[in-house]
Amino acid sequence: MSYVSDVVGVAANLLTGAGGLQANLNSLASSGEAPAIRVGQHQVIAQNIPVEVAERSTTVIYPSVYVYCDSIANELREKGRTFSGSMDMVFEVRSSKDRIDDLDAEVNLMIDGVVSTLDQNRGDWGAGIFYGGAYDVQFAGVKRGGKNFMQTAKVTFTLQVSR
Repeated sequence: MSYVSDVVGVAANLLTGAGGLQANLNSLASSGEAPAIRVGQHQVIAQNIPVEVAERSTTVIYPSVYVYCDSIANELREKGRTFSGSMDMVFEVRSSKDRIDDLDAEVNLMIDGVVSTLDQNRGDWGAGIFYGGAYDVQFAGVKRGGKNFMQTAKVTFTLQVSR
């Protein structure tokens, strides 16, 4: 299913492109609402890798955002199409610090940047991909990992895809 990796790539490019996550984080920092956070393109990873595996197999730079497809439903709404249905996508924010103090604030800021990016990109994403605007955010508790302490949050949303 190469169209799945294509859709994941489009979603990841949304975060790394002009007007994406970094632009929204800069906007929040310049307004005085939050401290500056730098998220480079190498910190947006288009893969579904569990935290434990990522830390053992690669060099992880925090904060990071993992982009992946969680589920697919081919509803065959359009005749003549190989795929016409929905894809449930995830932007998973991961943050780690050596102290617990500012961890929650950084995760919240990253989520604000991610959902601002989604809010600004409602509608047609091109290549047969449409985003309606709805999303759900789930926060996980702080646990051991990363630099000492780690916290994650997931933004899930549905894309309508026609291929």
